[in-house]
Amino acid sequence: MINELVHIPDGPAIIEGMLEVPLSAQGIVLFAHGSGSSRLSPRNNYVAKVLRQAGIGTLLMDLLTEQEDQIYETRFDIALLTRRLSVATAWLKQDPRVKGLPIGYFGASTGAAAALQAAAKMGAAISAVVSRGGRPDMAGATALRQVGAPTLLLVGGWDDVVIDLNQAAYDVMSCKKELAIIPGATHLFEEPGTLEEVARQATAWFDRHFKAHE
Repeated sequence: MINELVHIPDGPAIIEGMLEVPLSAQGIVLFAHGSGSSRLSPRNNYVAKVLRQAGIGTLLMDLLTEQEDQIYETRFDIALLTRRLSVATAWLKQDPRVKGLPIGYFGASTGAAAALQAAAKMGAAISAVVSRGGRPDMAGATALRQVGAPTLLLVGGWDDVVIDLNQAAYDVMSCKKELAIIPGATHLFEEPGTLEEVARQATAWFDRHFKAHE
């Protein structure tokens, strides 16, 4: 079992993250948090815990340095977030302890756009993507068309504007895909039982598509 704080270099910047991989893991999921959040996000950490209980490793990381996060515009720099996620993926693929495990992305809010752009760039290296209350539209139509990894878009039933944005992105994508509306949930899935449903569906999605790569 792996449970350690890791530091991933990207030029002069250092990405800090928590890598936790259970014994005999069937895959590993990298988390891309939304603007103004961090690897300490309680919602992402809850989902990560459920994934690990199902035998799936997780890497929760800060895609921006502390200094970068102070700049409001940088939080919405999808190209930068995408590069950091790609760098972390390449770093992880070189770790002999997890080398060869299927890799997935879990993106929230703006992090979902970075996850989809990174998945488009990484091609067959990414086995599955899940978006929670995400902004896949911010990935851009070109990247959305290039995503090959099976993608699950999860949106709260009371998150009307984001539902429309996800539907528009869904219509552009040509990969295996699902758009699931979580009844009674707002954007942050704070209502009782809604985050649990996100974790359940995400776990099932990763489990299914990681096993398809065995």
